[in-house]
Amino acid sequence: MTDVRRDLARLESEGWVEFRAVLDRLALSQMLEPGLTPDWTVKDLLAHLGSWMAETVVILEQIQAGSWSKLERPVDEINADFYEAWKDVDLGSVRAELASSRNRMLQEWFEIDEIGPDAEEWFRESGPVHYAEHLPDLLAFADRVSVRG
Repeated sequence: MTDVRRDLARLESEGWVEFRAVLDRLALSQMLEPGLTPDWTVKDLLAHLGSWMAETVVILEQIQAGSWSKLERPVDEINADFYEAWKDVDLGSVRAELASSRNRMLQEWFEIDEIGPDAEEWFRESGPVHYAEHLPDLLAFADRVSVRG
């Protein structure tokens, strides 16, 4: 196993543990409350993360097969499509999809033969960097709802 594979898997795990610790502070009903961001609930964030992890699985598979080419759509457009696809899905299904997508992303990460720059970027951006990007909003939301009660 290459050092980059192991190092990024460790960073992903550490980021996930930190992210989950904040999630664990929330009741399920709080995950459905508006206010994580002006437009999102925690459920929406979980769907967003899971969608990008699932996309990373596909990308890593394509990289492994030698058939991947860069995204041609703007990220904001893809995010809007993910939101529309998941907005009416129940929290339990979103959480299950997130867990499944994360497991598949990790599986693909450990199965890909060569970790090139594209694979590294996709794994990093959909895992540890993505958790860190959304953690401040999640922490602030968890602090607000815990003060309320």
